[in-house]
Amino acid sequence: MKSPLLSLPGAVPAEGVDEDVAGHYGDLFREQRALADGAGFVDLSHRGVVTVSGEDRLSWLHLLLTQHVTDLAAGQATEALILSAHGHIEHALYLVDDGATVWAHVEPGTQEALLAYLESMKFFYRVEVADRTADTAVVYLPAGSITPVPDGVVVRETAYGRDLFLPRADLEPFAAQAGPPAGILAHEALRVEQHRPRLGFETDHRTIPHELGWIGTAVHLQKGCYRGQETVARVQNLGKPPRRLVFLHLDGSEVHLPPAGTQLRVRDEDPDGRKIGFITTSARHHELGPVALALVKRNVPLDAPLMADTTAAAQEVVVEP
Repeated sequence: MKSPLLSLPGAVPAEGVDEDVAGHYGDLFREQRALADGAGFVDLSHRGVVTVSGEDRLSWLHLLLTQHVTDLAAGQATEALILSAHGHIEHALYLVDDGATVWAHVEPGTQEALLAYLESMKFFYRVEVADRTADTAVVYLPAGSITPVPDGVVVRETAYGRDLFLPRADLEPFAAQAGPPAGILAHEALRVEQHRPRLGFETDHRTIPHELGWIGTAVHLQKGCYRGQETVARVQNLGKPPRRLVFLHLDGSEVHLPPAGTQLRVRDEDPDGRKIGFITTSARHHELGPVALALVKRNVPLDAPLMADTTAAAQEVVVEP
């Protein structure tokens, strides 16, 4: 769904899965500072939107998700994962229940596969699932924002800000009165600063929740069975994940950011030698300079100086080894 806000002055399209919204509107750092100060908004209208309605919606989702949602109160935000039978992450859902319907936004382009899975698991439960991407746009308001929310709009509020499930037809009128727009690159830089993983960025085909710090925030360890739970329980009780998420401070003298996928090595080792991880997201932060999230092998020493190709990197612990 290509956003109509790409017609706003200065809008430059993002790349990759985010190409249907603006990467920035001409001044990346100004946009970041505005969000950090609680001003402006971010157009996330390219994200998929899925709803689940019906009186069994919470008890049914509880069987499928990694999160405890049977008693989810109306208006309470949460996040959850769907795992493979082997415990690998397949979907990440950002949820809120409005008292009659669970609303979730997901990564762009993943809603069809998610919907197919949910439909296959309905059986005799009194639930209805729907793809609402065509008529609903997600808009982010930063924490501290005083921008008024239109009546009737479903809001998912967290410590990081508010996600609005806005009727797509109202996106442009809302943008006109919501303050300065910020591109998704500003949103991503703040996400990296906050150490928050993103499906398809920090995950690959073998990622398990423990590696990214999703235990607790998206995975509830005391709930009933769900697909992939055996892996979660085994790693939690008997072992350690093979990799861990780290936050990297990158050498600010480099002109170019090392892109996602850049291999990491320990600085003092042979440049052609052992690779110990890779960058998952890199960003330019308005205060911290160039930063990144990365996955490294669990046994990499916490104080080991790293290299991302030719860029020096100092690690900060996100997930304990």
